[in-house]
Amino acid sequence: MTPGNGSLVTEFILVGLTDRPDLQLPLFFLFLVMYMVTVLGNLGLITLIGLNSHLHTPMYIFLFNLSFIDLCYSSVFTPKMLTNFLSKKNIISYVGCMTQLYFFCFFVISECYVLTSMAYDRYVAICNPLLYNVAMSPKVCSGLMLGSYLMAFSGAMAHAGCMLRLTFCDANTINHYLCDILPVLQLSCTSTYINELVVFIVGGINIIVPSLTIFVSYGFILSGILHISSIEGRSKAFSTCRSHIIAVSLFFGSGAIMYLKPSSAVSMEEGKITSVFYTNVVPMMNRLVYSLRNKDVKITLRKTLRSRKF
Repeated sequence: MTPGNGSLVTEFILVGLTDRPDLQLPLFFLFLVMYMVTVLGNLGLITLIGLNSHLHTPMYIFLFNLSFIDLCYSSVFTPKMLTNFLSKKNIISYVGCMTQLYFFCFFVISECYVLTSMAYDRYVAICNPLLYNVAMSPKVCSGLMLGSYLMAFSGAMAHAGCMLRLTFCDANTINHYLCDILPVLQLSCTSTYINELVVFIVGGINIIVPSLTIFVSYGFILSGILHISSIEGRSKAFSTCRSHIIAVSLFFGSGAIMYLKPSSAVSMEEGKITSVFYTNVVPMMNRLVYSLRNKDVKITLRKTLRSRKF
């Protein structure tokens, strides 16, 4: 991969989260702890699901994939971000920047569709429990996961491919802590019309399709829960969705705050602070939500830890 169309820039400078020297070390330790919690939490959940055959159900297969995506997602930019806190000049090569941008897009889009698949799983489990084993067979689950990764691959290729056609002349300072699409586009000395069109089309598809599917699924789920006569039955049905609702709210809510605000209403500095939530906090919180609020996970974890002691 070489700079596209005669680009004069061979490297970029990442401004980072802040340029205040007194905050660099405290932020380094804060994000290091967050990253360690994210890595250990996701690896722990992946291992737990892999080692226990009774968790090899559709819900936990999706959760396995979500943990894998969050682990990779946070690892795309956090190590570089941590290094930059300790460096005087935060340089990333052109190739490194384009690679980071591609994988950032890939894992974000993947998470959108995995969360959508999980909403469909909850819909089938609550509204059509007798058909659950047929509707959520291993073949269907594999198809949903394959579809999620294919949508992510195509979306990321579209963004990265269009970015490679741009020419970057003199400006090479990215006012962000990662190579996100919009901050990089601002540096181009050629027309970004095609890129902006791709952001609108691909972003629209990957926001509208998952959002509509999730809203419709939960509309049917709510209707199904209200038709359950016993209070205990309603509570049990709702509890199976609680963790997913929190995960969806965290991911889509933080993304909406970042990307759906008009550019005039939010400065780049405010944007960087907001983006920390969905790039660093969400991958960490997902594991805590699914671990601390999931009875099966807590019971399995206790049994696994006990069995390892003897």
